[in-house]
Amino acid sequence: MTDTEWQKSSFSGNVENCVEVRTANGAVELRESDEGHVIIPTTPAHFAAFLQAAKSGEFDHHA
Repeated sequence: MTDTEWQKSSFSGNVENCVEVRTANGAVELRESDEGHVIIPTTPAHFAAFLQAAKSGEFDHHA
């Protein structure tokens, strides 16, 4: 995995405030675009597990 520029989700469309992700030094980094100084690092494996859980609806709110 090579280091990349910040990328936002394609679901964000033209919205400026969104979650952005990049790889840096073998880690995956996340940030909120309007709080760019706050960066959350994680491992590629943890990020992949998070994405899988999100896609499966694990975080969906059920009333």
